[in-house]
Amino acid sequence: MGLPLIGILALFGRSAFEILSQSGAGYFDSLAGLLFFLLLGKWFQQRTYHQLSFDRDYKSYFPLAATLIRPNGTEQVALDRLDTGDRVLVRSGELIPADGILGKGAARIDYSFVTGESDPVEVAEGAEVFAGGRQTGAAIEVVLTKKTDQSYLIQLWNEKVFTHKGDSLRMGRLADQAGRSFTILILLIAFSTLAFWLWTNPALAMDAFTAVLIIACPCAVALAIPFTFGNVLRLLARKGIVLKNTDSLEALQSVTHIVFDKTGTLTEKQKGEVVFTTELTEESRSWIRSLVHHSAHPKSRKIEIQMGAGKRLEVVDFRELTGKGIEGIIDGHKIQIGSSTFTNQPKEQEVTHVCIDGQLLGSFQTRSIIREGLGELLSSLRADHKISLLSGDDEREAERFRALFGTEAQLLFRRNPTEKLRFIERLQAKGEVVLMVGDGLNAAGALKQADVGLVVTDDSNNFTPAADVIAKGHELTALARVIRYARASRKLVYAAFGIALLYNVAAILMPLSSLTIVLFGVGASSLLAYRMIKISSETNKSHK
Repeated sequence: MGLPLIGILALFGRSAFEILSQSGAGYFDSLAGLLFFLLLGKWFQQRTYHQLSFDRDYKSYFPLAATLIRPNGTEQVALDRLDTGDRVLVRSGELIPADGILGKGAARIDYSFVTGESDPVEVAEGAEVFAGGRQTGAAIEVVLTKKTDQSYLIQLWNEKVFTHKGDSLRMGRLADQAGRSFTILILLIAFSTLAFWLWTNPALAMDAFTAVLIIACPCAVALAIPFTFGNVLRLLARKGIVLKNTDSLEALQSVTHIVFDKTGTLTEKQKGEVVFTTELTEESRSWIRSLVHHSAHPKSRKIEIQMGAGKRLEVVDFRELTGKGIEGIIDGHKIQIGSSTFTNQPKEQEVTHVCIDGQLLGSFQTRSIIREGLGELLSSLRADHKISLLSGDDEREAERFRALFGTEAQLLFRRNPTEKLRFIERLQAKGEVVLMVGDGLNAAGALKQADVGLVVTDDSNNFTPAADVIAKGHELTALARVIRYARASRKLVYAAFGIALLYNVAAILMPLSSLTIVLFGVGASSLLAYRMIKISSETNKSHK
């Protein structure tokens, strides 16, 4: 039983006893005033929390997109713009954005995010496919039969199978812990008061006992966490950084080691130079264009752009090995595009090779474009955290990134997804609280294993339920400020606790404490956001 109810019952019981026994006038006027202010605080609480929930509408801020097929090409569109009858392209590794009918292609769909079943399901053209399934074969076209329900994907994001941070405390548990501790403290004070007055002046004992129960109220303490942290999540979402829940916020406050993936995370996915080492015939161009069309990997997307518009041929037995390469049969020829190990080429040639029937056709040489402001971000993070780089690419750009990360950082290249996961495990075994930052394509295991998994997304559909945080690519450079803001928000909660306790000391003001805590939590966290991560009303308008 909570203290507000205990206090109300104590006040009602004492007043009823005095009136019925004709020993006093009772305190029903005070009871009416107490109930009025408590209900007023509850009304304000509900109104404010409803506003917080409305402002955190994921349809406005969730960074997911789908490839919509138009008569004159394809276009990346936000999921809430999709409608029934739209035809969408789903490449290897991408999620099906909504329920639909397989219109073209051979689907091998992994529904493990939904059902837990790891074996891909083969679906024939004309059969139904469901939102949340991940295509593991060649690109397919899906005709939508329902509008995109982003709340379904958000539910997927919160499934228990992807909740792995056992040491983190939920907002409700923290609030319950604070309320429980406060209740125990007040009950100890109340019974100590009763014992004291029974010993010194029994006539005043019940008055003193009931006064303590009536005056004390932990409801303001319980409100400190949901309103402060809830507003922090809302403001970060407006900034383009969406946290799954307050577990993620709590873990982010404690991070000691930050590990970055490289491709698509520290580099721009849609930018970069891609040059082929030899002249290509139109036939070989169409083979390359047709194969990379089925892959969502950043390099594949760049290569397809470099190959230009043109005819795409049917690909049979398409296969993509995460972190290695892609292959398929086109016009009876086996086409392979990927690393030297994948294409069985000499190790000294660490580029993206193209092989036709086992023979090297040539190689793509790429130079990534590093995200603007990355140097300043890493310099800022080094002041408070250890940082590392994990990449599946070769060491060609090692010195370039060493200059950015500094001499003390650990830079590891040619790491496959399993090796990335093991690296995170070793850090955690040493007591580190790890934030893994990746694009969700080649580091899903590491993202899930880390204490906080942050997926960087640009315009592609690379959503992964293993993520705790999803950040728009252009907001990655705000990461250091976001972590500092998360840590500062904890101090606001402690300050709110202090205010709540002061209200209980100043008994006459106790009914107003809930109003004050809500105002303080929302107002102070909003002001802090404006000062630390530059969220203002202009920022808010830009997202609506």
